[in-house]
Amino acid sequence: MLLLYTVCFFGHRRIDDIISVENAVENVIDKVLRQHEYVEFLVGRNGEFDQIVSSAVLRYKKRTDAGNCSLTWVMPYMKSDYTHNRENYDSYYDSVEVCEQSAMAHPKSAIQIRNRAIVDRSDLCVFYVCKKQGGAYQTMKYAANQGKDTVNLYDDSFV
Repeated sequence: MLLLYTVCFFGHRRIDDIISVENAVENVIDKVLRQHEYVEFLVGRNGEFDQIVSSAVLRYKKRTDAGNCSLTWVMPYMKSDYTHNRENYDSYYDSVEVCEQSAMAHPKSAIQIRNRAIVDRSDLCVFYVCKKQGGAYQTMKYAANQGKDTVNLYDDSFV
């Protein structure tokens, strides 16, 4: 039976030092893939950090021919951009899903509901949070309160 390990990522919409954040994300990806039989990476698509993570996972898979991981975009609700470009998104991500818990919520609260649902199903939560405000910070506090294994790439090392 395949042992699944799930890793989620959350960070600010704007990233100042993209290169160092990319390197830190790649280190996390490399480490968890060497330690676990199969890794499911969960991402949103709400800013620069999410794009950094998605690109890093795809580069790693291409470079190593890794068959022991998948990249899933979890939407808070069905987005029109996805419905109009489904083929492109489906070829970019290994899977795309709509979070059940947030799908019917008001759009202003749907992202945070989706984030909490992602945290709940994850074994490791990776953050890039440099300020004590915003959705990524709120999600990081939620993950800590749930007793999840967390790392903040902004100020923690992932060893």
